[in-house]
Amino acid sequence: MVSSPKRLTGDKPAIDTFIDQFDIFLFDCDGVLWSGDHLFPGTVETLEMLRAKGKKIVFVTNNSTKSRADYQKKLTALGIPSNIDEIFASAYSSAIYIARILKLPAPKNKVFVIGEAGIETELKTEGVEFIGGTDPAYRRDITPEDYKNMADGSMLDPNVGIVLAGLDFHINYLKLSLGYQYLARGAKFLATNTDSTLPSNHTFFPGAGSISIPLVNMTGQTPIALGKPSQAMMDSIEGKFQFDRKTACMVGDRLDTDIKFGLEGKLGGTLAVLTGVMKKEQWEAEGAPVVPHYYVDKLSDLRG
Repeated sequence: MVSSPKRLTGDKPAIDTFIDQFDIFLFDCDGVLWSGDHLFPGTVETLEMLRAKGKKIVFVTNNSTKSRADYQKKLTALGIPSNIDEIFASAYSSAIYIARILKLPAPKNKVFVIGEAGIETELKTEGVEFIGGTDPAYRRDITPEDYKNMADGSMLDPNVGIVLAGLDFHINYLKLSLGYQYLARGAKFLATNTDSTLPSNHTFFPGAGSISIPLVNMTGQTPIALGKPSQAMMDSIEGKFQFDRKTACMVGDRLDTDIKFGLEGKLGGTLAVLTGVMKKEQWEAEGAPVVPHYYVDKLSDLRG
């Protein structure tokens, strides 16, 4: 039987013991540090306290709409000090995987992007060719001519070998149809992440996982996901920072991504924060598949 997580809120000795046992903290962002553009009170002070104790901080986010540089701008605007090497976003993780691990032979290694500018920026950084994404040519209604040209292949780029699906605020029938046609012709199916929802402004909106579901239904394929809880992302973080997993703690607001990411990565600890998606009832349920080691009501509770 999995033991119940320890609640740290209001327990200063337990908080001190918790912090002392870790050298590096991996932080999810949405739902932990902020919701939308609302910074949770005490976030900056909590991170400063951890840094003052000599702890390494890494921001690990599944939001693929922003590049690492974009994320740093957001952190800075919210008053959170950071450097770009501390930021691991799923768009960056995807670009690294395509360029350095998958390494499809040219010329059939172009990417059809379903997603926003964050993905495009990171693909450019890695020298990966792509089409789709924010190109206005794909942000329109489908036409009778499109059906015909997709069916005979004349509308398709023969060098597309990968379909990468992320969060796309302009998702439409045309993009999904093109994505399917490329997958049906043998393209690799990748997803920046598979989060079903995106927390923002104290409620929820469709996440990247909800964008790719039509393609999953059409093809019967499950995409390779490059965000949490994918261990490809954990391996990349470990490779970059060279840390001992036993002295690392994952902090997040989702059981199925953040906490699962830490548990499957065999980190020394996982801390659930109840300001986002997660509710205590989820891990208290009989046979709950994912249970954190610790939890707090809000991140700033770590200040004691």
